[in-house]
Amino acid sequence: MRPARLPDGFGIRLDPKVRTYSGGRVLIGGSPTRMLRLAPDAAAMIGDGFLEVVDQQSAAVARHLLDSGVANPRPMSTPDATDVTVVIPVKNNQAGVERLLPALKDLTVVIVDDGSDVALEPRRTCQGTGTVAVIRHETSRGPSAARNTGLRSAETQFVAFLDSDVIPRTGWLELMLGHFSDPGVALVAPRIVALDPHGPALARYESMRSSLDLGRKEAAVKSGSPVAYVPSAALIVRREVALECDGFDENLEVAEDVDFCWRLQDAGWRLRYEPVAHVAHDHRVQFGKWFSRRAFYGTGAAPLAARHPGSVPPMAMSIWTLFACIAAATLTRTGLAGAFGALTLTVFRLRKMFTGLRQPTRIAAILTAQGFVGGFWQLASAMCRHYWPVTLLAVIASRKIRRQALAAAVGEGLLDWYRHRTPGGLGPIRYVFYKRMDDLAYGVGLWRGAAQARDAASLKPRITK
Repeated sequence: MRPARLPDGFGIRLDPKVRTYSGGRVLIGGSPTRMLRLAPDAAAMIGDGFLEVVDQQSAAVARHLLDSGVANPRPMSTPDATDVTVVIPVKNNQAGVERLLPALKDLTVVIVDDGSDVALEPRRTCQGTGTVAVIRHETSRGPSAARNTGLRSAETQFVAFLDSDVIPRTGWLELMLGHFSDPGVALVAPRIVALDPHGPALARYESMRSSLDLGRKEAAVKSGSPVAYVPSAALIVRREVALECDGFDENLEVAEDVDFCWRLQDAGWRLRYEPVAHVAHDHRVQFGKWFSRRAFYGTGAAPLAARHPGSVPPMAMSIWTLFACIAAATLTRTGLAGAFGALTLTVFRLRKMFTGLRQPTRIAAILTAQGFVGGFWQLASAMCRHYWPVTLLAVIASRKIRRQALAAAVGEGLLDWYRHRTPGGLGPIRYVFYKRMDDLAYGVGLWRGAAQARDAASLKPRITK
């Protein structure tokens, strides 16, 4: 990470899921889970879980906690909106642009018309908008090239990218700009919510489980974490940093946003996901187009695996967790005994890390149980999503595996529905149906992309010792 001192007045707060021990001197949390041992002075600064930067020492402690993933930022200042240029890449969607412009009050807007069949001519007198400029590509060069054209034409410190099928909600810009008071942050993204959460069944499924919606929990954006990337449908970047990293890769037809995030991360910059800021997206709700789009997203894993080796494993867990999950899934005495033995061994291995804390065995057992449940979730999800062609062959060959696969498909779907249920959303039966169709489409794209690239790297799990 780039060394960047947090300014005085900047605050951080421990994540609610972080557990403290030894009077606050030991913290366990983050993703992946880690243990931090703090000096007494550092622990005293945190107090009730909040720390405000007032000098060099408190700035160093706050930075350490942020970069470790156990704390979240609470900025105390916000750059001015006049330092932002909004770039809208668009092709053949003038109606979407006309709908979006009124939400961009007093902002500088650059529309990049990427070879629309009819040249885009938005009404510059649209109520509530600031300066609007249009740059046209005579032939379509793709959304990455359109974003890069807008990025290069901007003259402000920050550039906000908004697709033509979104509408930002009130306060979206201010909520995200505050994160840039941390000089180490290069990119901030909002939560993408449904423009119309009602309507037909697929619209309600998308409102609950859109691939663009990364959830309610604020987070650092890091490869391998729960928020591994953010979609380019809506985000804000430091213009100079984006230019230094060569913007979006114009050779990528899909997953260019994931690649962009990871190149910024590799360059040492920090990225944040701010779910309090909302941008509404006009989801695809026609089944054919929706299914094709999901499959298209799946093809992006192969080029990502080539550019960022080991970054897109379908599963990531220890060999002991994997063994315990598979053994337990057999539901035989031998299998259950093997799973219990593997988990017991894991508890005693972890226990050594917590020597000196109260109840080290209990802490190790809790973490082991969480790892086992998470591993089981990953395995069931991968069977239905990434590896469903393999699962299908196994189901045809074995009646016993058929029952286990059915249990995994139904159980994982129901648990996913429970985690994402919302008032007015789909009931469990239709939700599970669309979830399985979602996974089927992604798996089709994943295997097709691997075949086209003649590279199976995107299909390899990451299994550690």
